[in-house]
Amino acid sequence: MSTHVLDTMHGCPAAGMAVALYTTDGEQATLVKQFTLNADGRNPDGPLYDNASLKAGTYRLVFDVQGYFAQRGVPLPEPQFLNRVSIDFGVAHTDQHYHVPLLVSPWSYSTYRGS
Repeated sequence: MSTHVLDTMHGCPAAGMAVALYTTDGEQATLVKQFTLNADGRNPDGPLYDNASLKAGTYRLVFDVQGYFAQRGVPLPEPQFLNRVSIDFGVAHTDQHYHVPLLVSPWSYSTYRGS
């Protein structure tokens, strides 16, 4: 499992964005790890889960969009349109790679299952 964030406002990787990964069970979420995206906008230090430790189930990635754009000096209205972007997704096949990219600006976002 991995993630990658592209800042579509500036046309670059979202280096320095804070991200949290959770496992979920219904409405309950358990924090697995928190990390900061590297210079390429990717999770640092290899995969979030490798295939040996990945379990079928549901997961959540939470991206601190507001903090990232504030750090970049983008003037944002109060309240901001986007604060955090939360992506809930399921893993059905633990023998496959799950890549969760995020394309984001202060006003929009998009995601998909990447390769």
